[in-house]
Amino acid sequence: MTNTVFGFLRCYVLLAVAGAAGTAGGYDRPQLATFVWVGQGLLTVVLLWGWTELADRIRTGDVTADLLRPVHPVTAYLATDLGRAGHAALARLLPPVVVAPFFFELYLPTRWPTVLLFAGSATAAVVICFACRYLVNATAYWLADVRGPLVLWTLGSGVLCGLYFPLRFLPEWLYQALWIATPFPSLLQTPLDVLVERDPAPVQVALVAVQAGWVVVLLAACRWVQRRAERRLAVQGG
Repeated sequence: MTNTVFGFLRCYVLLAVAGAAGTAGGYDRPQLATFVWVGQGLLTVVLLWGWTELADRIRTGDVTADLLRPVHPVTAYLATDLGRAGHAALARLLPPVVVAPFFFELYLPTRWPTVLLFAGSATAAVVICFACRYLVNATAYWLADVRGPLVLWTLGSGVLCGLYFPLRFLPEWLYQALWIATPFPSLLQTPLDVLVERDPAPVQVALVAVQAGWVVVLLAACRWVQRRAERRLAVQGG
């Protein structure tokens, strides 16, 4: 329900930005409406915020039980998160998408591969966001209080992932730098741009390839940080 309410607010704001010209940042009005409404549904699928399970288990010491299990902690938490995302896709993504056509004109993809690319892009976004959240939570191995990193993640991810406004509204040099140098646009901006066919097909494929690169890099970083944390626990006698 909350996502739907904010969908109306954000959609009217962006359509007002488009104004009489009917376009803004290279998006026409149906593309902007689709960007907003699918983005509202993807927000819960990707789950930018609200996950502190690892940090909580580190704080209480329950994480030691995770280390005794035969499955690597990163793999175990990722499998759980993928299951959660699958459920959210049905329970939280579909309602805004069903409501929106009654009030706004939405954009329907004109190229059939777009649907497959969007599915792959959204899946990659889930994995990338999980890895980022895991790394933020893992700071609890070294910090007594992770509220600082969590606040920074909340503020940075919301602004830089395309949730509040399409990153294409920014100067070209800036949003291209964000796409290449940070994983944030891969969380929401890329799947939504793929869906509304903001770019030609080769560029769409390249954007999803960038996501795939971030998946590899960030999951490797999660495993490296986890390995360093386990050594720290062993040194401390944990």
